[in-house]
Amino acid sequence: MFQGVKVFSATMAKDRQHLGEDITDWLRANPGIDVVDKVVTQSSDSEYHCLSVVFFFNNPKPRRKR
Repeated sequence: MFQGVKVFSATMAKDRQHLGEDITDWLRANPGIDVVDKVVTQSSDSEYHCLSVVFFFNNPKPRRKR
């Protein structure tokens, strides 16, 4: 079970080179999420190569106020 999906995808070589940084930035900006699964896919044709990283996650449980 999961509550959300985040997709990162890049086709251009420059964008693919920065994909890891984009993912790291997103994870740092969302420290409370619980990634429960991930799928990495590469596809290509004669001209383009696409890399996709998909995260399935749960949102953090809200903290109870005392």
